[in-house]
Amino acid sequence: MSDDHGRTPGTGRLITALAWALLLFGLWLWGRGVSDVRPSTERPATGDVFALGRAAGPAVLPHAATPLGAAVPQRVDIPRLGVQAPVVDRGLDARGAVDPPPYDQPGVVGWYGAGTAPGAAGAALLVGHVDTTTRPAVFYQLSTLVRGETVRVVRSDGKVAVFTVDDVSVLPREGFDARRAYGPHEPGRAELRLITCGGTFDRAGHSYTANVVVSAYLTGTGR
Repeated sequence: MSDDHGRTPGTGRLITALAWALLLFGLWLWGRGVSDVRPSTERPATGDVFALGRAAGPAVLPHAATPLGAAVPQRVDIPRLGVQAPVVDRGLDARGAVDPPPYDQPGVVGWYGAGTAPGAAGAALLVGHVDTTTRPAVFYQLSTLVRGETVRVVRSDGKVAVFTVDDVSVLPREGFDARRAYGPHEPGRAELRLITCGGTFDRAGHSYTANVVVSAYLTGTGR
C-alpha cells in the first residue's frame, strides 16, 4: 500500500527520518549563527523583539485536539499581533538550515515543506524574518506572545488549524539545542513552531545572538 504521494509506508518513514536528521543538523548550524541574517551595518530598532512573556498566561491550557491529516499551509494568522501572512514552501539552504523567505518579502512566512504539515502529528516549522535592513518584518513582535494565545493556520483542505501557545523561549545561539527547540514536545500531538531571530544584534558578526521559538499545539479546527 502506498500513501498519497505514491511512496510505501517504510520508504516514507525513511525519508522523514533522513529529512529530520538533515534539518536538525542545519538548525544546529543556524543556532550557531552561520545563517539567516543578511550582513548590514545598520539595523532598525527592534523594539518588542527583546520582550519575552510580558504576562505568564493562564495556568491551565486546553486539551490537545486530535491531529489532522497532511495539507499545505496557505496562511498564518496571529490575531493579537495583527499578523495575516501568506505561507510559502521552503527547503534547506546550502548550509542545511531552513531557508527563510527572501528579504524582499518581509511579510511572508516560510514552511519547511519536507517536514510536518501544520495540524498533522509532529512539529511543523514556520520561519519568518524579524526585520530587514530598513523596517520590521512579519515576526517582529513574535517574542511578545504569551501562553494561552492563539495562532491559526489556514490549510489547503479548507480547514483552519487552531493552535494554543504553550511556550515562548529566546534561546542563545551559543550552545543551541536544535532538537529540544524544534523536536516534538509530546508524542502524538500536532505541534507548531514559529521561529525568528532574537536577542541583540551583533554588528561584528552581522547576526542576532539568539532565536525566538514560539511553541504551540493543536487545540481545535475551523473552516
